[in-house]
Amino acid sequence: MSSTVAVIGAGTIGRSFAFLFARSGYTVRVFDPRSDLAQVVAGLQAEVTADASARNELASQVGTVEIAETVEAAVAGVVFVQEAGPEDPESKPVLFSQIAEAAPTETVFATSSSTIPASVIAAALPESAASRVIVGHPFNPPHLMPLVEVVPSPQTSQETVDAAVEFYRSCGREPVVLRREIRGFVGNRLQNALMKEAISLVQNGVVTAEDLDSVLKNSLGLRWSAIGQFEGMHFGGGEAGIRGFMDHIGPAFAAIEDLPVDVDPAAMEDVFEQVEEAYGPTPTPQAAAVRDRIQKAVLEARGQGR
Repeated sequence: MSSTVAVIGAGTIGRSFAFLFARSGYTVRVFDPRSDLAQVVAGLQAEVTADASARNELASQVGTVEIAETVEAAVAGVVFVQEAGPEDPESKPVLFSQIAEAAPTETVFATSSSTIPASVIAAALPESAASRVIVGHPFNPPHLMPLVEVVPSPQTSQETVDAAVEFYRSCGREPVVLRREIRGFVGNRLQNALMKEAISLVQNGVVTAEDLDSVLKNSLGLRWSAIGQFEGMHFGGGEAGIRGFMDHIGPAFAAIEDLPVDVDPAAMEDVFEQVEEAYGPTPTPQAAAVRDRIQKAVLEARGQGR
């Protein structure tokens, strides 16, 4: 089996995936029409080398990042393609047709899309190629966050699903296979529900944006780093587990009223101002570094500090 993979798109997600794959021992070919691709690839290779050195790994234990001049050159002979181009439902099918024509007949075609289902991307492809298209949706940054949502279309073969899961696991990720296509997948749907509730609480004067974040970081966020939603409910029910939880807490939770919420940017000016006052007008590299340091520490505590 080939140990070479392709990353199409060298934006934030594509670069992170390329780093992850190379760190996991694969030769990674990167294509992007951006004019500074050579510098981007050189920077990624330097990061991979520095990371290996920090982990006391030999050069032979990690892969390399290479530049590809065309899509066709990137996917020639590869076992896996991770597409991370613009979120455009018109351009992605065209790109995947280009990929399918040039890649080997067993190659898995994964898209990082967070909104476009595999069935839309594969609609114009012949069945043999459509069966190998799948969503591999990460949480940003994918080289740090373990989750990859693997979302097949009705045309995706079980062999493709299995191969995608095996590949992501070989990179130390935690793939979760969704049983059917749905807009937003699972992670973003949960995030969307919590985002709307958070906005509504601030808009209705219940709490400030900064204090809401403090609530999350010091309760639910801390708990969720150790257990999931349903597991937490199961613990909360004592000896009766989740059934006891719902018997005792369910009615009270069901009685919690919904607050009005308006996510139109014009209606969110007060929320914007509170967030910018708390964290500055734009996120800083220093703040991102602190975030990543904490996340790495959590992963190491969970035994996932790869």
